[in-house]
Amino acid sequence: MERIALLLSPSSNRVYGRQSGALALAELALAGRGALEQPASGAAQEVIGGVDYLTFEVPELTQRAATVLSNLSGTFAIFRATGSGLVPVDKVPLTTLPDDLVTIQRYQGKTNEQFTRLLINAAAFVSDLAPQYIDRRFCVFDPMCGRGTTLNQSLLLGWDAKGIEIDGKDVEAYAVFIERWLKDHRLKHSISFSPLRRDGRLLAKRLEATFAASKDQHRAGDVQRLDVWAADTLEVEQFLRPRSVDLIVGDAPYGVRHGSRSQGGRLERSPLSLLEAAAPRWQGVLRRGGGMALAWNTKVAARGDATAILEAAGFEVIEPPTQGSFLHAVDRSIERDVLLARRP
Repeated sequence: MERIALLLSPSSNRVYGRQSGALALAELALAGRGALEQPASGAAQEVIGGVDYLTFEVPELTQRAATVLSNLSGTFAIFRATGSGLVPVDKVPLTTLPDDLVTIQRYQGKTNEQFTRLLINAAAFVSDLAPQYIDRRFCVFDPMCGRGTTLNQSLLLGWDAKGIEIDGKDVEAYAVFIERWLKDHRLKHSISFSPLRRDGRLLAKRLEATFAASKDQHRAGDVQRLDVWAADTLEVEQFLRPRSVDLIVGDAPYGVRHGSRSQGGRLERSPLSLLEAAAPRWQGVLRRGGGMALAWNTKVAARGDATAILEAAGFEVIEPPTQGSFLHAVDRSIERDVLLARRP
């Protein structure tokens, strides 16, 4: 057995940083469902030299295992723990895209980038596609994508991203950002942001982009795809084909700074009305065996109620790992947790 120590990433958000160890434990436990060749054993938070680490054992630290560990949300550095000390292991990011894709944007209500990576990984790890984590170009759908934090993290992993956002101003702001970012980094790309009409009726404004991390990849047609619609998530079937996405990842309205709208158009504190109306539609666009990770504020909606809605919509709800926890404080009015599910 090899003993491994992950140096946890520092977080600019102090509240999140204090809870990152438990979150990293839970994420590692999910990775053991199929992304890692062998589940980690004996995982624990440990202070070494006054610094927080996540330590555990694996039968062998293969290149595949090192790649999975490199792309966990909390990983800053990887070490083999030997009798003589800590021996660094090269990190292997899934892509070479500049990471400022997820750090440049700053706006009120933006989801923590590190937590967003955790959500994406969690959805992949509970899906039947987990063994393909480092080989597959996943298609990630955020049904409430805001200004694109989930989309950007998905692109940074080398995957395709699709999103729907009801606030047209957010989509416009994101369109301006992503076009400028692609140009600033001189990536070969094509991009458009235009009205989408059908039978003479305006359905939405659509942001559509393709790009590649290198000129050689672009020349070979090896491109990533981004699609965003300024529309209501309840209309998702107008834009996405059935069973066309691998993962659904979202951060539900918290009911504090954000409200959620039911089918009647009322602004409500609880996201449950929105979830009840939207979950069957989301289930329809998720491929069989696809995974979902949905964050929500437990102070405005109980886990049991949200779980019942997802099960009624045809999802198989996955119990959270027994080691670590996704439940964490955001501020005084928000205590965030994660619902995990797959489409049978």
